[in-house]
Order: sequence, then C-alpha cells, then structure tokens
Amino acid sequence: MLDHCAHARYVWNLAVEQHAHWHPGRKGAPGYLEQCRQLTAARAEQDWLQAGSQMVQQQAPRDFAHAVAAFLDRANPAGRPSWRKAGRDEGFRIVAVRPKQVRRLSRNTAEVWVPKAGWVRFRWSRAVPAGVKSYRVTRDRAGRWHVAFAVIPPPIPAPRNSKAVGIDRGITVSAALSTGELLYVPGLTGRERARLRRLERKLARAKRGSERRKRARVALARLQARETDRRKDWAEKASTDIACRFDLIRVEDLRIRNMTRSAKGTRENPGCNVQVKAKLNRGILRSGWGLLVRRLEEKAPGRVEKVSPVFTSQRCSACGQVDAKSRESQARFVCTACGYVGNADVNAAINIAAGHAVTARGGCRDAGLVNRELQLLASFTGL
Repeated sequence: MLDHCAHARYVWNLAVEQHAHWHPGRKGAPGYLEQCRQLTAARAEQDWLQAGSQMVQQQAPRDFAHAVAAFLDRANPAGRPSWRKAGRDEGFRIVAVRPKQVRRLSRNTAEVWVPKAGWVRFRWSRAVPAGVKSYRVTRDRAGRWHVAFAVIPPPIPAPRNSKAVGIDRGITVSAALSTGELLYVPGLTGRERARLRRLERKLARAKRGSERRKRARVALARLQARETDRRKDWAEKASTDIACRFDLIRVEDLRIRNMTRSAKGTRENPGCNVQVKAKLNRGILRSGWGLLVRRLEEKAPGRVEKVSPVFTSQRCSACGQVDAKSRESQARFVCTACGYVGNADVNAAINIAAGHAVTARGGCRDAGLVNRELQLLASFTGL
C-alpha cells in the first residue's frame, strides 16, 4: 500500500511538472488521455512502475485533471494543483469496485480488496451503501490508514417548524446560538498541551534524518491528530443537531482566509503585534469556523444564509442601537440606550438570526470585517 501511495504521488508530480513548463505561446500541456499513453510507455520501460497497479497509477492523472478543472472554474475556483510530498500526501484511489470486493466480517470489522495487496481489514464505522464504485485509501502523518467510499449522503430533511437560528462564531465561545446555547470546541487538555510543547522542543533539537527525530515527529503528529479528530467530531455533531432543529440557519459571511493572514509583513515594512496576531490566527483555526459552516451547507443545502457581519456585535438586539461602548467585554453586552444586559455573543447571534446587517455610519462590508477582526484581537489579548 505504501508502494501504491508512492506510485500515485510520483505520477501526480510528473503531471504537475509538465504543466509547470507551460507559458503563453507554448504548446499546451498534455491532457489525461495523452498522459495515460505516456504512462503506458513508462510502465513498459520501468520495472518498478510495472510492478505496481495500473489502476492506481492511472487514477493519479485523472485526479490531476479534476484538480486543474476546479482551478480553472471561475464560478468556484480552487487552488492550483501543487507538489505532493512523501509522509504528508499519502493515498491512492481504486475504481470499478465490484460488490464482492467489500464484505463485512463482524459487527465492527470488514475488509476490502486492494489490488496487489489482497484483502485489507478495516473498522466498520458506518454502513457502506449499495452501488459503491470507488474508494480512496489515505495515510495521515500519525501513521493511521483510512478508507473512504465515494458516496454522497442524502441531506438532512428540514424539520418544517419555521424556526430560524443565528450563529455567532468566536474564539472563547466557538459558536453561540441565538437560542442562548454556547458551544465549545473540545481541544487538548492542559497535560496534553504541555506534552505538545515538549515534543515540539524535542523535534527542534533532533538531527534531521535521525531515528529520534522520526519518533518525535510521529508522536507529535499523533497528538495533533487527536486535537483535529475532536474538532471534526464536534463539528459533525453540532452541524447535525442544528440542521435537525431549525429550518433556516444564518451565519456571518466571514473571510476566514483574510482574517488569518500573517501580519509579520516584510523586512522593509514589518508588521506590529505579530505574536498576538499569530495567537489570534491559531485561535480562529482551532475553533473550526469554516468547518462548521461547510458541514452545515452540505447537510442542509439551501437552508444556510450568510449575513454581512457589519456591526452585528455592536447592535443591541432589543432596541437596535449601534454603539461600540455597549460591548463592555468579550462576554458582557450592556446597551447604552435601553439598558439591555446579556451575553455579547448571544446578542450578536440574535442579530444574525434576524438578518440585521447594519450598514449605517458609512460602514461597508470590508470595514465590518476589519472591525470584527479588531474586536477579536482585543478580546483575545484580554484572555
């Protein structure tokens, strides 16, 4: 299976190299069919390629063709296909799966047929629907193998109760609902974070290429994978619960990529408060903002609306007054006009649920994003 991963990565990198040589005025890079013909000729000349699975090697240029098409799609553009690295991008895809190639052994175990490897046992975490035609095998940095069958699950049906909910995403409170619920992403414990810091220092001192560095890297990857698994599990459970309870889901239209951009600047124009901004970026990414909204859009398509975040945290949900002084702290909101007192995150979630995007005082969408980021920075530095 590691050989399958190496062959798929090698063919992918060859396709990336072919497209990297293209520039305006030069003949276009070869497509999928031409790359398959080149792969057939390479397999006839190279014994180590011929020893691998032709299906695994042919799916790499097909995946690359899909990645190029997504990159050129103006409606929903994706990133440019880049190089794959050993130890980081490990995986391959199998197609033309027959029903007898996936069988269940017991309540918790099953096995799948992998070309050149035979029957491989895996944990039966959920039922595999009938009609599966392909699956993908991957290996993460922690050394764990995963198999994912290509099946699009049906969306969660709407409860039809005419209820709408607003979700305000933050760092201290990962997600605050307009109903008053506060959701927190479970991260690493105190002892686990202390061990994470020790492993990072140990990895920095280890010599490159040594066995000690390899063991430290694997131990660090396993600890980081534990945090990632907890965040994904929380996002799955929270998104399923919200999609089952509400007909309409409103969230802030945040540009997370811009908000988590590095602030260190350049040598000629260095940034300020770089360490504080780096902590803010890590806090945003650790809270799973994008993952929660993406899973909501996939589980409840057509029922998720994005509201402009302009002044949603400064607007009083009771009287509508907009004043930055009303938010006394990260968690407390006291309206300077009507005296309404409540949780600041819940107050913002109520404004989001109502669809109130205040554009007064000359506020624009980008200015609102900057304002929101500055508020998060101020609250994060006060922790």
